[in-house]
Amino acid sequence: MEAHYRNHGGDTSFSSLRVYLNSLSHTPSRFSRRAISVSTSYDEMSRVRAVSGEQMRRTLRWYDIVGLGIGGMIGAGVFVTTGRASRLLAGPSIVVSYAIAGLCALLSAFCYTEFAVHLPVAGGAFSYIRITFGEFPAFITGANLIMDYVMSNAAVSRGFTAYLGSAFGLSTSEWRFVVSGLPNGFNEIDPVAVLVVLAVTFIICYSTRESSKVNMVLTALHIAFIVFVIVMGFWKGDKKNLTRPADPENPSGFFPFGASGVFNGAAMVYLSYIGYDAVSTMAEEVRDPVKDIPMGISGSVAIVIVLYCLMAISMSMLLPYDLIDPEAPYAAAFSKSEGWEWVTKVVGIGASFGILTSLLVAMLGQARYMCVIGRSRVVPTWFAKVHPKTSTPVNASAFLGKIRQNVVLVLSSTGFKKFSLFNGFDRDILSGLFGIFTAALALFTDLNVLLNLVSIGTLFVFYMVANAVIFRRYVAVGYTKPWPTLSFLCLFSITSVFFTLVWKLAPSGSPKWFMLGAGGVAAIAIVQIFHCVVPQARTPEFWGVPLMPWTPCVSIFLNIFLLGSLDAPSYIRFGFFSGLAVLVYVFYSVHASYDAEGDGSLDFKDVESFEGINRILS
Repeated sequence: MEAHYRNHGGDTSFSSLRVYLNSLSHTPSRFSRRAISVSTSYDEMSRVRAVSGEQMRRTLRWYDIVGLGIGGMIGAGVFVTTGRASRLLAGPSIVVSYAIAGLCALLSAFCYTEFAVHLPVAGGAFSYIRITFGEFPAFITGANLIMDYVMSNAAVSRGFTAYLGSAFGLSTSEWRFVVSGLPNGFNEIDPVAVLVVLAVTFIICYSTRESSKVNMVLTALHIAFIVFVIVMGFWKGDKKNLTRPADPENPSGFFPFGASGVFNGAAMVYLSYIGYDAVSTMAEEVRDPVKDIPMGISGSVAIVIVLYCLMAISMSMLLPYDLIDPEAPYAAAFSKSEGWEWVTKVVGIGASFGILTSLLVAMLGQARYMCVIGRSRVVPTWFAKVHPKTSTPVNASAFLGKIRQNVVLVLSSTGFKKFSLFNGFDRDILSGLFGIFTAALALFTDLNVLLNLVSIGTLFVFYMVANAVIFRRYVAVGYTKPWPTLSFLCLFSITSVFFTLVWKLAPSGSPKWFMLGAGGVAAIAIVQIFHCVVPQARTPEFWGVPLMPWTPCVSIFLNIFLLGSLDAPSYIRFGFFSGLAVLVYVFYSVHASYDAEGDGSLDFKDVESFEGINRILS
């Protein structure tokens, strides 16, 4: 089916430049009408999903979701973040940092699971926020996810060359060539990375089931390498390294940097858990969402927590923390030992498999995010189309693959202008906006900057989903007043921010610990009062987050606390990209959405129908 956007005047907002400029003059009224327009679960499962034409096949089982979750989380990042966090922040207590970060990830996973079971569509966090807080917050959430994925995937795909080269003893420069005329730092072309992106794009376009099989094989190989590294670490390591540094003048003990080092380390290693959110976008292709999704998402996070903690202990036993290489801890540890240099090649091969699995899952999730955003009409419905033969969103996959190639090759924005996708004036608008976005990547010359930006964007999304699951439980639109719940969410977030700022900025001493204690007691009291005063408006029919509202509140607190560990420039860059997303919404999305509303395509129902959802699932 083809969607036609029409306003009340009878013309599309993008049929010509004159009509578009006239539409811009009505932006304030359209924004006020569409920004907080809330969809319903029934419409997301029926009318909105029908925009794709063909249906995605339900072929995945719980073990597929577990495999995709593990593959998405266990990338090459753990081989880097572990060493940096241990050497600079936590020391041997890095294992506790991984446990804390894993708890935060598991709590967020519970929130994702409740939504994914209730709303098994491919939209992930975008759909969850859209049915809770409205179109504009959902668009900002989805846009940040898309931008994070584009940047992280491009960086990860380039890292594949470095790890593969180390496995075969080849220099990275032998795999790349330099193009004169481009700025330094952006003039190294990596054809291997481009080939990796092309191959993964082909796989995810061909079949979701086949993508899962490829991921299973790669993930199994990667886990085998990780287990090998863990065993070698325990075998070759020394327990004394868990409490004794190489230099006696450095802090000693299992907690050499105290509690602050443990939590700061948790913020750094949390990046290693990012990836399970992409699995929630596979809910539309799961055969039995009620049974398979909880087992798949929570099970994959639990397995990864165990593996990460074992890896952290293994690394801490290999060397005293003050001798660990922050950039390549495992490879460096074995290379310094006579007769064990060959293990560094094993680490390189294992990291290469990790890059491929994380890239595969991320690209699967990103394409499905883009597909559902297209279904909502805030980007062209071209993105929403599902191919009748492959049952995959090939348009979104191919387009995002094109963006990744441009980012990997560090080309100018002209590459997008040649990639014509749409018909009409909207093509030029989006091409220009994507061109601005691509050019903006030139601001980020350091990989750490990219990783921090990915962290802040993902933690923001997790924070939004945790708030959304509370709002959905305690507010039924048209039946209960939203202000008690909104007031609670705002007050609890403010209290969490206060606690985080005191922890981050206040000097050590009794006043700091008094303020931290007061903030913690206030946060607990706020949650308890809300729990006793405001009754739940909904009870999940299939699967729900346990210990409501405590579980999502702890998730909110931890996400804010981890956000507080990031530096100020990261927030500036996050604001910059969020500003770009606002521009896209104001200059394109709100008008396309308004046209669809006028055409009757977004005439949402006022109530949800669980019976209707059950009929669709069956």
